[in-house]
Amino acid sequence: MEDWERLATEHRNAASYALDTMGTEELLRLMNDEDAKVAPAVAAVIPAVAVAVEMAVEALRAGGRLIYVGAGTSGRVGALDAAECVPTFGVSPETVQAVIAGGEAALSSPIEEAEDRAEAGAADLAARAVGPGDLVVGITASGLTPYVLGALRLAREAGARTVLLTCNDCPEAADYADVVIAPVVGPEVLTGSTRLKAGTAQKMVLNMISTATMVRLGKVYQNLMVDMKPTNKKLQARAVRIVQAATGCGEKEAAAALPAAGNEIKTAIVMIHKACDPATARKILAEVGGFVRRAIAGEGKP
Repeated sequence: MEDWERLATEHRNAASYALDTMGTEELLRLMNDEDAKVAPAVAAVIPAVAVAVEMAVEALRAGGRLIYVGAGTSGRVGALDAAECVPTFGVSPETVQAVIAGGEAALSSPIEEAEDRAEAGAADLAARAVGPGDLVVGITASGLTPYVLGALRLAREAGARTVLLTCNDCPEAADYADVVIAPVVGPEVLTGSTRLKAGTAQKMVLNMISTATMVRLGKVYQNLMVDMKPTNKKLQARAVRIVQAATGCGEKEAAAALPAAGNEIKTAIVMIHKACDPATARKILAEVGGFVRRAIAGEGKP
C-alpha cells in the first residue's frame, strides 16, 4: 500500500475536488488546464528521450527491434505507436512491436488482472526471443506494474537494452532500465485515471521516440514521409504531393513516376532528380543507406 500512496498519479487533484458539481464547460476547461501541464513535463525529460532515440537507432540500424511493453492504457498507447510505424515509415510489423498484458484481446477489452503477473511479462518477451540486438521500452504510468517490470527484467537478462517510461519518480527504476523517462504530470482530474494526463504524456514520448528514430534512419526527407506506403486513395494522393514537394515537378509527372517506381516514393524522387530509371535510382539510394538528401546530392553513384 505504501508504494501506491507515494505515487503522484494516485494522489487527488485539489483543483477537481468538486468535479461532480461542475457544469460541463467548467469541467472541460479544468481538464484543458490540466492537459496544458503535459507538454512542459515532457519537455523536461527530452535529454532522456534523446538517449532512448540513440539506442533505438543503434538497434534498428543493426537489424534489431524496438519493442514496447505495457498493460492497460499504457499497452494500448504502445500498440498504437507501433502499428502506425508500418504505414508511416514503411517498416515491417516486426521492426517496431507492441506487447500488451493479456494479449491482443486486451487491446479492445480490459483484462486488468493481467498486469499483476510479472512472470507473464517475462514469458511474453521470451516468446519473442528478445536478445542483445533489441531495445525494449516498458510503459507504465505508475512505474510499478509487475507485468512490465517482469518483461524488463527478462529483457535485461537476455542482453537487450531497456527503457522505462513512467509518470512518477521511481528510485528503483535503475534496477530494470538503462534509461528512465519520467514526465511527472501530477495528479489526474479524475483520481488515478492515468488514461488522461499520463496517457497523453506517454503518447507524446513514444511519438518522439519512433519519429526521431525514423528520421535518423533516413525514412524522412525534409519533413516528408518518403518511405510511406501508399496503400489507399488518400495515401496515394499524398504520395503524389510528396514527390511534387521533393522535386518541384508537376502533378502529372509525379503521378507517372510513382507506378514506374513500384510506388516507392524515394525511388520516384531520385528518378526525377537524376533523370534515371528505377533500377539506377534504387542503386543510388542503396549506396547512401536510403537517405534521399544524400542520393540527390550526388553521394551515390549510378
